Order: sequence, then C-alpha cells, then structure tokens
Amino acid sequence: MSRVARVGRRTVLRALAIVAAGVLGVGAAFAVTSPILKSSNDGRLGSIVVNAAGLTLYHASRERNGKIACTGNCVYFWFPVLAGKRKLVLGKGLSPAKVGTITRPGGAVQLTYNKLPLYRYYRDRKPGQARGQGVKDPAGTWYAISTSGKVVKTPTTTGTGSGGTSTGSTTTVGIGY
Repeated sequence: MSRVARVGRRTVLRALAIVAAGVLGVGAAFAVTSPILKSSNDGRLGSIVVNAAGLTLYHASRERNGKIACTGNCVYFWFPVLAGKRKLVLGKGLSPAKVGTITRPGGAVQLTYNKLPLYRYYRDRKPGQARGQGVKDPAGTWYAISTSGKVVKTPTTTGTGSGGTSTGSTTTVGIGY
C-alpha cells in the first residue's frame, strides 16, 4: 500500500471516529472522564446540583423505584450523566452519601443524587440556564435537583421549551418521542 493510500485511510478512520463520537454525544464524553458534580446558587431555584461546566442537572418525575423512563429518543434531549471509570469528584455543598448509581437499560451506569437519576438538558448551554425546569414530555416532568437531594418544583420564567406552550409552572414540549 502506498504512503498516500495509508495517509488517506488514516484520515478516513479518524473522521469516522469523530463522527461516531458525535453520534454518541455527551454520554461518551462523560463515560471517558470522571464526572464532576457541584452546587450552584440559582436565583429562582436555590442551591442546585450542576455538572463541571455549571450546567443544571435534572430528574424526570416518572423515574421512581429504580425504573428509568428516559430511554430511546429521550436521550437525544436529556443526556444521562454516566459514571466514569475514575473516581467521582464532588464540589462543596454536596453530600457523598447521597451519590449513587443506577444501571440503565443497555447496561450503562448512570449517576444518581439521593436516588434520583441525573440528566442534562440539551437546551442548557451556559451556566445558570434552567430551560429544562418544568418541561413535560413522555418521561414525565423535569425538575432541577437541590443540593439537599429533593426535586425543585419552583416555576421558572425562562419561557417555553422547544416549540412548546407555557402552562403555568411547567412547559409542554413538542419533542414527539
């Protein structure tokens, strides 16, 4: 095989690896590195659990008693916070005793806080955003998690979800999964 063919083949393989990583999304990034959970004080929601980038973490109301409701297309909108292979890093204000894991359908291990599976919403792109707060979809109603380990049902004023309509303290989203 010529040098040009080898370089071309390596370039194609690298491109395919990048595309595969993009398809796998944030979950792949969480699986490779150790997750970092920390607290943040939000003016509307109080002291909540966020990820290393300061993005709000949520829980779906239909997920009770160890049952995962966010599967299939849901994970394209709500990224599960997966446990990495390294030790979890906790920020100030979080209780190590409240951190746990749950096995998702398919075998991935997801982090929980006070037995509540943790997710990040795809529309939250900057620290301080809580666009997922009160969103209703087939997995239930989504709420931020307080550092005490409770769901925060305080309404937000950030507007509607992706094409949904506001209904008081919740937002119905036309995700369609």
